[in-house]
This record gives sequence, structure tokens and C-alpha cells, in this order.
Amino acid sequence: MRSWISVLSLTCLVCLASTLNAADRFAEWRGNDGQGHSNAVNLPVKWSETRNVAWKTTIPGSGWSTPVVENGVVWVTTAIDEPANKDEFERRRKASTNKQPLRISDSVSLRAVGVDLATGKIVRDVELLSEEKPQQIHYVNTYASPSPVIEDGRLYCHYGTYGIACLDVKSGEVLWRNKDMRVEHENGPGSSPILWQDRLIIHCDGIDKQYIVALNKDTGKEVWRTDRTGQLRDNVQLRKSYATALIVQVEGKPLVVSPAADWLYGYDPQSGRELWKMSYGELGFSNAGRPIQGHGMVYVCTGYMKSQLMALKLHLDKPPTVAWRFKKQVPNVGSPLMVGKQIYFASDNGIATCIDAISGESRWVQRIGKKFWASPLYADGKIYFFDSTGDTTVIAPSTDFRRLSINKLEGTLYAAGSAVDGAMLIRTSEGLYCFANARK
Repeated sequence: MRSWISVLSLTCLVCLASTLNAADRFAEWRGNDGQGHSNAVNLPVKWSETRNVAWKTTIPGSGWSTPVVENGVVWVTTAIDEPANKDEFERRRKASTNKQPLRISDSVSLRAVGVDLATGKIVRDVELLSEEKPQQIHYVNTYASPSPVIEDGRLYCHYGTYGIACLDVKSGEVLWRNKDMRVEHENGPGSSPILWQDRLIIHCDGIDKQYIVALNKDTGKEVWRTDRTGQLRDNVQLRKSYATALIVQVEGKPLVVSPAADWLYGYDPQSGRELWKMSYGELGFSNAGRPIQGHGMVYVCTGYMKSQLMALKLHLDKPPTVAWRFKKQVPNVGSPLMVGKQIYFASDNGIATCIDAISGESRWVQRIGKKFWASPLYADGKIYFFDSTGDTTVIAPSTDFRRLSINKLEGTLYAAGSAVDGAMLIRTSEGLYCFANARK
């Protein structure tokens, strides 16, 4: 059995190596367009622990960041933490207002790991930041859940309140660090940075402070910082958010669409000036998804307690106009995905839905798993949904439900997958996998 698996893996590896293109890249969370799309082709539809596995690599520590790829190297962030002893754990747990199951550590090393796309060999493992007595986190979260951004040989790794660092991937040198964006996350870091022109734009929405900040990508220095102005609820647990911004063009000018607790904001990315804000109208916090755009609208999930998907027509100098709201089985955590004229999403309790992007009318509803926190991916003409149980359900984009496969892996899966030509990359608690079609 072992020799058969080795032969299969070698066959996949040869096939993968022959199709690699140095220009293939998956630059940030939700792909190069930030919308959950990849232009990758020749991707497998079926895989398992023994099928179509080009390689599987154990990543030290833990993290739920999505893999990013540039120049034949896959990058993930990870955290190696030292758990607090029993007495310290109980002391800090009792002092916390957070009633969720917690993970409490004495120290944490925050790292970037580079893996060769062709072989699965670890080529870099660099400590970027460290923290003594870090904040507690939710037991299913990690200290390395925000996804990095890669551009032209520079990897930008964000770890929430613990800081952000820029790594030169060729030399392994840390070019700069910034630890000035402190907030009380309560459940750990989650929001990923985005890159626009010469700056990184980052959400900082804790239970204590809420703001958005832009850093110079070359120096890490703060360019602007803007406090959230929307009135928040008295309960501090309803003030946090883990969402990620999207930049769109409105009336010929760039606009930062920024979901936060209870409010959606529009900012000028150049100056950070707030242009408008809009209340969700109902309770919405701990939101973690990223907006999508298309058909002249932007679509935003509002988060807990009862998530809604809002279709919004944007304006530059006044709040958006609501075209429609969809309220059934909308994810609290995962992001929606648009393919053509349809929007697809999977809920926290395992229900997938397809709706019309223009009208908001439901096309189909189908149970496909147990819990989806990772955002779906569209690549090679197919949609991939990543279940927390380790399963990936592959469907055809259609107004009728058409399941193509269910692919089972060991471990837990909260990180969205990535894809470049010939390679599907999936990270579970058991390791980083590369799946490729075996050559016939």
C-alpha cells in the first residue's frame, strides 16, 4: 500500500512540475481579485488522503491563513504558542468577560513558512514577531488566522493586535515591523489586510477600540488612521468585527467598502476620510466575510446574530441604496461568491444556497455539509466549498444544484483553499496539501 501511494504521489508531482508557470500567483485572501476567483486550470475534481496527492507537508504550529503563491513558493503564516499552565489559565479565564471556550498562552512565536510548490519542501521558516502573555483567543481560532498578501517578492503578514511585518522572500530578511495597532480582539485576530497602490489597509475592530488604518507598504509607517464613528451598543461583546475591506470604483474614484460591527463604512483610500456610513438596520457584529461586487452593486454579509446578505448600489458622497436583502442561511463567517449572474454561499450550519445576483431570488438550497467558515473558491469552471470537517464539496456553477464530488481529508478545515495552474492547495489542522491530476 505504501509503495502504491508513493508511485501515485510521484506521478502527480511530475505532472505538476511540467505545468508550473513562474507567473502563477494567488496573491491574497480570496485570490488576485479579492473575490474568491482563480484563473487556474487543470485542477482535480476528486482527491483524498491517497488520491491525486502531489505532496502533503506538516506546518509547525497552527494557523488558519489562506495559502498565497508567487514564483513557485507557497506561503502561510503560523503561530507556535506555549500554553499557560493550569493555574494561570484559570486566573486569566476568570478575569475575562468572554464566556466562549478559550485558548490561553504564555507566549507565541508568529512565523511565515514558505513551501516549494513543486516538491512540498519547506524552504523558509522565519519568525516575524513574538508576544509574551498574548490575549486569549477562541479555542477554534489561532494567533495566525489573518491571511498574508504577497507582491513582487514581498510578503506582508498580519497577526492582528500583535502586529504586521514585511518579509523579503528571497533573502529571508524582515524589512519592517509595526506593532502600533493594538485592540482587544476578544476571540483572537481574524481580519486580513488588503493592498492598494503603495499602502496596506487594515481593519482594527476590537471590543475596546474600532478604527481603520493605512500603512506605507515600503516602510510600515502609518499613513492615516480613522476612528469608526457609528454609535455602538453598550454590550462590548457586540462591538467586535473580523471583516476585510474591498476597494471598488464609484463614479470613477476608488472607495474603501469597510464592514464593521453594526455599520458599513465608505472611505477615501488616499486620505482615510469617511465619506459615508450606513447602519445594517439590525444587529450585526463579529462579521468576518469580505464584500463582493458585480452588476453595479456590492454585496455584504452582516454577521451575527441573524446574518443578512445586502445588495447595495453605492454612491460616493452618500450612503448606499439597498436593492434587496436576503435573510435565509446567510453565513456569519464565510464570504459569498459570485459567478456570472448567480451568488453562492454556504452557512455555518452546512446549507449551501444559490441566489440571483440582480433580483435576490433563490435558485436552490441544498445541505452539503456540517459547518462552513472558510469562504468558497471558484476555479477551473467549478466551485469549491470547504467544510470544517475536512471535506470539500465541488459543484458546477448552475441555477440547478449539480454536485461533482465530495473529497474527504483528515483534520479540521477553517482555511479557504487556493489554486494556481495544476495545483489545488488546502490547509487543514493536519498539514498543507497540494492536489494535482495524475498524468494518465
